[in-house]
Amino acid sequence: MNTWYGDPRWTDAPRHIVSAAVVATDNQGRVLLVKSPQRGWEMPGGQVELGESLEAAAAREVKEESGIDVAELAFCGVFQNLSRSIVNFLFRGRCVGGDPTPSDESLEVGFFELPYALDLVTYSNFRTRIEYCLDSARRPFFVGWFE
Repeated sequence: MNTWYGDPRWTDAPRHIVSAAVVATDNQGRVLLVKSPQRGWEMPGGQVELGESLEAAAAREVKEESGIDVAELAFCGVFQNLSRSIVNFLFRGRCVGGDPTPSDESLEVGFFELPYALDLVTYSNFRTRIEYCLDSARRPFFVGWFE
């Protein structure tokens, strides 16, 4: 069976990477971070699979990368990397279960008080993403940038 993305009429169509990430906090208000081998400490997230909703992808990525279950996901905004055609949908969430567990995608997992969490996050604009998600006055937001 030929699917739409295998149809030759779509060969020259624009291609984008769609991802979803969650700024999740525990009952003490600490921020969940994972340590990526490529980018260091960051909020958990990753690519949305074909046929998967943004919310489902966000929750799945948190579980896969951290071992933590999240609930009460609330859409916060979008960061778009115009140079690399990456569209990242950001959510706030509450940690509701699971145990912090590293994976193939994360070297370490931890909960951190906000000031320390922000100091740990050094890659690109990931710190800004966390700050925007935690600031309800900024939501919804859209940030587009070129690398």
